Amino acid sequence: MYANKIGLTIEETAEYTGIGRDTLRRLIEWEKLPVLRIGRKSIIRTATIERFMELNQGVDLMEREQVRSIK
Repeated sequence: MYANKIGLTIEETAEYTGIGRDTLRRLIEWEKLPVLRIGRKSIIRTATIERFMELNQGVDLMEREQVRSIK
């Protein structure tokens, strides 16, 4: 469904990954997950979220210090 999209909203990313919307917003706020901002909307590239998940496999995403950033 999302495989053909280059970017996803936070809601779509949550559905795509299973990561909660609030957790995604927190990761963006912590500057761990880069986004494209269009007004109040945040777009996350599908390639970026896939890299982020690979890099942070086994990490508790609620622990700021443990989460590795994608830059």
